[in-house]
Amino acid sequence: MIGRRARAYSTVRYVLLGLFALPWVGIPLWMVLVNSAKPAGEAASLTLELPTEWAFVDNYAAVFTQGDYLRALGNSLLVSLPTIAVVTLIGAAAAWGFARSTSRLQQVAFYALALSMLMPATLIPTIFLLRQMNLDGTTIGYILVMIGTRIGIVVFLATGFVRGLPQDLEAAAAIDGANRFQVFWQIMLPLMAPILFVAGIILIITVWGDFFFAQFLMPTSSQQTLPLALYSFATSSAQTLRWNLVFAHVVMSALPLVVAFAFAQRRVIGGLTEGALKG
Repeated sequence: MIGRRARAYSTVRYVLLGLFALPWVGIPLWMVLVNSAKPAGEAASLTLELPTEWAFVDNYAAVFTQGDYLRALGNSLLVSLPTIAVVTLIGAAAAWGFARSTSRLQQVAFYALALSMLMPATLIPTIFLLRQMNLDGTTIGYILVMIGTRIGIVVFLATGFVRGLPQDLEAAAAIDGANRFQVFWQIMLPLMAPILFVAGIILIITVWGDFFFAQFLMPTSSQQTLPLALYSFATSSAQTLRWNLVFAHVVMSALPLVVAFAFAQRRVIGGLTEGALKG
């Protein structure tokens, strides 16, 4: 009886959450998808009706031919992959150090990194520093900015996770002669994998969708990431905004994230669950 009530309560809760999310997620998503398959005249009205004449193939072909999609996709991958790899590894190592340290100075450094999530880097000093390093307007400079502004996410999430892990395995490995690097690489990093996987998904979303820094630090069209390509494509018309092509570009820009999340869904949920149990 108790099990049935729990299942019924869970079902009702999910139904209510779904109904609550429908107007905020379902309707905008439907508007984007349906208008991306309409001709320009129909899409300009921004309605939720199905198109009377389907222009799906023409619209998405225009994204590839006119929207510079493939080059922008390559640039986004070129920025996102090394950023996520470096931030994850450095953030994991820093989180291990913060979690095991009792130094007040390191605690101050931890809170400073955590605050970096709420206080984004200012643009003018960032550009000045990149110019001093001869990295202004380069992809490497932009990647370094992404690393510096996103590492606080991994440190904040992973530190609390590591604090919930027992230190017995680390002590046993040290007794067996393992050095600090071996303990981190062979023991701590695999144990931190669930929370690092969740942090990686958050990093993908934030780095992939960055527009502010990319607009100022990636000035040439050949360096444009997908958000910049979408903006250029949407504002390229001298007359009216071509909503059908803009929506098609939005779908194609978000598609890699959707595919990545579809494959990583179980790992993300598992990481969140383990983090909640250990936190």
